[in-house]
Amino acid sequence: MTESDGSTQPMTTTRAPTREAGDAAVLLLGITKAFPGVVANDDITLALLRGEVHCLLGENGAGKSTLMNVLSGMLRPDAGRIVVDGREVEIDSPRRALELGIGMVYQHSTLIPTLTVLENLMLGAGGGLRLDVRGARARLAELAGTLGVEIDPDAVTGTLALGQQQQVEIVKALWRGSSVLILDEPTSMLTPQGVAELAKVLGGLKQHGLAVAFITHKLHEAAEMGDRVSILKQGRLVGELGPDDLRGRSHEQLQAEIVRLMFGEEAKEVADVAELEERVEGHEPRRGRGEAPLLELIHVSAAGDRGQVGIHDISLSLLPGEIMGIAGVDGNGQRELAEAIGGQRPLTAGEVRFEGRTISTLGVSRRERLGLRYVTDDRLGEGTVGSMSVALNLVLKRIGEPPFWRRGVTQRRSIEATARELVERFDVRTPGVDARVATLSGGNIQKVMLARELAFEPRAVIYSKPTYGLDVRTIKAVRARIREQAEQGVSAIVISTDLEELVDLCDRIAVLSRGRLAGVVESGPGVAQRVGELMVGQAA
Repeated sequence: MTESDGSTQPMTTTRAPTREAGDAAVLLLGITKAFPGVVANDDITLALLRGEVHCLLGENGAGKSTLMNVLSGMLRPDAGRIVVDGREVEIDSPRRALELGIGMVYQHSTLIPTLTVLENLMLGAGGGLRLDVRGARARLAELAGTLGVEIDPDAVTGTLALGQQQQVEIVKALWRGSSVLILDEPTSMLTPQGVAELAKVLGGLKQHGLAVAFITHKLHEAAEMGDRVSILKQGRLVGELGPDDLRGRSHEQLQAEIVRLMFGEEAKEVADVAELEERVEGHEPRRGRGEAPLLELIHVSAAGDRGQVGIHDISLSLLPGEIMGIAGVDGNGQRELAEAIGGQRPLTAGEVRFEGRTISTLGVSRRERLGLRYVTDDRLGEGTVGSMSVALNLVLKRIGEPPFWRRGVTQRRSIEATARELVERFDVRTPGVDARVATLSGGNIQKVMLARELAFEPRAVIYSKPTYGLDVRTIKAVRARIREQAEQGVSAIVISTDLEELVDLCDRIAVLSRGRLAGVVESGPGVAQRVGELMVGQAA
């Protein structure tokens, strides 16, 4: 590797890590990166050591991904230095990062689904290798051996399970000679089986001396897969646990220490958040036994948008007060299912019933009046109108109705009084009910949507990724709200790519695969394993 311009400056101006820096593949020294209104990384110094998995742990928004985007060349730091293999370098592009041996595997696949594994790997590899198919096959076999997995070079990538696609993504990074690998939330959409395979792959990478940065917000992942854990909070590095710390403490001790570092005086408030506990194993179903279904889907089909998967011949029933999960890799018909139930997408076959009567031909507003609600995952594009006030967004689906409108005249006092009550009840952090929704944080926009859908006598609510991208405390509040509503008899369908969230919340979990129902699993011991089997195509 060669130094970039200006790389000969002495390494003495920024404090360096005191740990085993001599084994460091990468040193990040005093990295600072700010965006308008927020400092995402504030003077962060850490080392990525060869033969180690270094977990970056913190809430959403703590600065983990920003830091790794700086290292991978996606962002340029405002201050600080980067040292690779003992030489200070400037990483001004992803290409430069690749030249330095730094590869990144993102949450969502970058593979072309219609190409084979080998074609994906050879695409853009450069040199004569593109035409050397025999050499490429040998290289793939070598790298798969490094990972300890088997990869079929002729398999069409789109037919592979998500865990297998992730293995190909890792091979793709290694294909270009990476000695430092960044994994961004790599388990976010994996089955338990896929997580076990990933742990095996990490072992192979460590044995071959790679330095691995593993971004996560789940404590048990950091404790089980990491050799070193750095904890970030609001853009700052607030603590680090080395190999002796991780191996010398019980899970309970590790949890208490990490929660203390992440939350300080607020630690007691969030100590029972699911993502900071041990892996959830399911629970006995609590609701709806022996009652007539509130909502029924009978052989329902609906077309997808151009290039998207539709839904085909789905039959499900939702009981009063029941929480049903919808699991599956993103893009397997979840959005189409939610919109078909909510009335936003017409059926091509089948029937939707609510309290025993067909509602297949009813529009969104009439389904709303029956108490059927839909909380979309598109908060600003579909769920709210960013330029409108919090107050108007809270009554958005009541336009023209009393007491908020009378004879076409807006009743501002009534709207604002209701809005203030909902803001307080749902703990929406806003300067006032007249503030534009677009100025709020993602978590508070989510609370506005929940307040609107849950305030006016709901009977059943469809939630699409209700906690995606939220901080730990807001996640806890949203899940508690769903449970509270269920205890009051309000049914819920929770669509999520986070299997642990579904296991934690749901009484039953249905699995979608390519727009079809692969099976339904009742909660209880081993539920995650059974759901994972359905997600990879094994029979229930």
